Amino acid sequence: MINKKNRLGQEEMVGFAVIAIIVSIGILILLSFMIRSPTKGDTENYQIESFIGSALQYTSDCESDVEFLSVQKLVIACGNDEICLNEKNSCEVLDSTFTNLVKSGWNAGENSSVKGYNLQVLIDGQEKLNVTKGNKTINFKGGFQDFARSGRNYEVSLNVYS
Repeated sequence: MINKKNRLGQEEMVGFAVIAIIVSIGILILLSFMIRSPTKGDTENYQIESFIGSALQYTSDCESDVEFLSVQKLVIACGNDEICLNEKNSCEVLDSTFTNLVKSGWNAGENSSVKGYNLQVLIDGQEKLNVTKGNKTINFKGGFQDFARSGRNYEVSLNVYS
């Protein structure tokens, strides 16, 4: 009789241990999903590519004979070393326009999810413009947009560091 009670007690202890192990595994799985899920402040590549696409359509302060140039047309004008109607160098206008756009679009700083950014404009593989702010980290997302006009290749790229 005493052996039977001891055996029943041992079986209950084993059952309790099995249940505790199963619950622990479930909690570990839930924690791993919570840790892996991106936070709302994280930046994705498609957001950066959308930003570049929108920025290239932005109207700049550089006026040609016909219109105010979009940033994309301003990149081309800068590649051709053109001067705007208001006597400003197109590359200087491009620099100030991109600096303002990136500064207002990506709030880089210590208290922000964005720690820094780097925007580059390449014309035929040569760097024409570089706008950098903040710290470069190993965690970054990036995007680019390229286009060609009159036999020249243009690329605008942006890396956002978190």
